[in-house]
Amino acid sequence: MNNKPFPSPYRPDPQIASLGAQIGDPAQPANFPETILRFRNDRWAETIGLADYDDATWIRHFGRFEPLPGNMPVPLALRYHGHQFRVYNPDIGDGRGFLFAQMRDGDDRLLDLGTKGSGTTPYSRRGDGRLTLKGGVREILATEMLEALGVNTSKTFSIIETGEALMRGDEPSPTRSAVMVRLSHSHIRIGSFQRVAAEGDAEFMQQLITYCLTQLYNVALSENPAAQLLALAVERVADLAASYMTAGFVHGVLNTDNINITGESFDYGPWRFTEYWDPQFTAAYFDESGLYAFGRQAEALHWNLGQLAVALRLVSEAPPLISALERFPELYQRAIIRRFLWRLGVASLGEAEDRQLVEAAERAMSRGRIPIDTFFYRYRFGSQGAFATPGEYQMAFTELLQKYIPVDAHRDAYWTNGRICSMLINEVEDIWQAIAEKDDWQPLNDKVSAIRAMGRAFNACS
Repeated sequence: MNNKPFPSPYRPDPQIASLGAQIGDPAQPANFPETILRFRNDRWAETIGLADYDDATWIRHFGRFEPLPGNMPVPLALRYHGHQFRVYNPDIGDGRGFLFAQMRDGDDRLLDLGTKGSGTTPYSRRGDGRLTLKGGVREILATEMLEALGVNTSKTFSIIETGEALMRGDEPSPTRSAVMVRLSHSHIRIGSFQRVAAEGDAEFMQQLITYCLTQLYNVALSENPAAQLLALAVERVADLAASYMTAGFVHGVLNTDNINITGESFDYGPWRFTEYWDPQFTAAYFDESGLYAFGRQAEALHWNLGQLAVALRLVSEAPPLISALERFPELYQRAIIRRFLWRLGVASLGEAEDRQLVEAAERAMSRGRIPIDTFFYRYRFGSQGAFATPGEYQMAFTELLQKYIPVDAHRDAYWTNGRICSMLINEVEDIWQAIAEKDDWQPLNDKVSAIRAMGRAFNACS
């Protein structure tokens, strides 16, 4: 479930140039009054050969955006359209970020370094192109926690405070500013294909499909590349939906311009982790209908893939696209089972019994009001959970769980120390308040260390 970072030399490979001028527009970074390094992700910098940069060099590249050696000479603000809360919007694109560099990691994946808060672009509309420091801190916490819980997520690579006072309507203002760099397996979105379809450019659609298949999925083209790409995306996004559920995560804004063609989660805004298995739990205060509530995320992602299929109709007949799309429910259900067992630390007994176990677990968490993180921690490796007075639904679950064999692997001390790592909103706010009121970054650093320790505990049993 976890992509473990492995050291690799720096291998620049700006393949985005092969798509020509139609993929994006040149962008210039803002000239920030300050550049104070607050966070650098050396674990993942090692995977692309940049961990040996000293802080001054780091700031030059990721605060002032001096081009990396042999890489993109000018950043690109990518073009795309998108459905935002199911309303089509052709007037979007990278409005406060750009693609800065591309390189290969040790697994030969093509990775992007992209920004958020780096200044205005041709797509900024009335925005200032900036990012709040709180937004950057929240992204660190989201990506670190999701990575530890096995979710395919972008990595927060760098946060640099930029010395501006920003006005925002949804948090106390003026507030501090930052520029973030994220490491992602592509910034090509479902909305990228929607834009090309809206423009009716079949030639560029074929070119974009080829880029994604050969450079991102590393596969040879089939007779129908559009259907081939959709099938791969359906597999990845179905697994992403399942991973959100087992992590207890609510993205908040699952618009088509926020869904990566590689199925990697990124672009976090009003995210939350739900404490309980509550299908109605909603992260974004502006999601008044609960469109992207915890229990509706799979539905939302399936719908988004449907919009990708509609866009790909520009170059493909419908039947193979429909066939690929119809696999989503089955793939999602299989992924839910696989990920539940992974988080419980037990081996499969077969699809039918595994499905019963998952359904019993959901009932135990929701009807018994057991916090998700507590539930998975106490029942890890099939233990009885040490609940003094288990409820009716817990007893039904543990009766099924007794049949399961724990994975035969080293059991990290995390699983017995009783310090359950979670990421609920009160803790997020406490971490931010320490920074906002006292410029105290130690709680954030301590939390990142605790999250990574949990991630190592999962990896020890993988």
